Amino acid sequence: MFTLTLLAAPDRADLPSSLVEELRKRWNGGPARWLEREVAAEFPLEDQPAGFWDRWEMLQELGFDMALQPSQDRRKSILLADMDSTMIQQECIDELADFAGVGERVAAITARAMNGELNFHEALVERVGLLAGLQESVIEQVLDSRITLMPGGRTLIATMKAHGAYTALVSGGFTVFTEPVAAALGFDEHRANTLLSEDGVLTGHVSLPVLGREAKIEALEQITARHGLTPAAAIAVGDGANDLGMLHLAGTGVALHAKPSVAAQVSVRVNHGDLTSLLYLQGYSQPEFTL
Repeated sequence: MFTLTLLAAPDRADLPSSLVEELRKRWNGGPARWLEREVAAEFPLEDQPAGFWDRWEMLQELGFDMALQPSQDRRKSILLADMDSTMIQQECIDELADFAGVGERVAAITARAMNGELNFHEALVERVGLLAGLQESVIEQVLDSRITLMPGGRTLIATMKAHGAYTALVSGGFTVFTEPVAAALGFDEHRANTLLSEDGVLTGHVSLPVLGREAKIEALEQITARHGLTPAAAIAVGDGANDLGMLHLAGTGVALHAKPSVAAQVSVRVNHGDLTSLLYLQGYSQPEFTL
């Protein structure tokens, strides 16, 4: 059995019941269940529907997301999440680089690295090198004035934890950002790279080894094993090429507002909804949310 989920952006809340019913009839689905009126609905299917991706493309143009998953064990016990452009709305290194006067140069490298065009390790080392000489105090300025949380993040974490899940923030960014972001959102743990500094000034170096794609896979394996589980018990979310390994290994991998080349390699994609979409995808209804 499969479950098909339809999602609208919560701030629009315009998912029509007529669309849900049309698709349900087209694919001989079972009774529809509204997880939140005009925001999220699902229905069961016995088989994978023909023409799914053609219909997905059409719905994207209308501003709706659609996902198909095996029905069994959809609700996960572990959450692994990327940070930059996933749990927060910015790329931290780009914001630091803007203060250092090399914003455009670093942002261009970031975009190519997240799109999978550059080796992540080499791209990170190059970008950090451009931050040499920047006052460490700038980090607090960036946190205070530029970093904003992705909508739905607190609800996602609080709801999953209320139902017994373990949550981890695993980033190719830096611990000086993951620590406060993890605390603000309620994550159980965080992992990231360490920016090196001397006398309050960034040296332009990062501690080795660099936490990238393989380290995220390793984190997923370690965390699930620690809880006596396998990666199948996890849901992972990210947007960049260095997230693909954990997205493919997790029981459910979600490409959230991802780069096109990344999204194309992931079967569950959310381009319009916020982070509460991960709850709907697991079958949570809005009354179950912990706010």
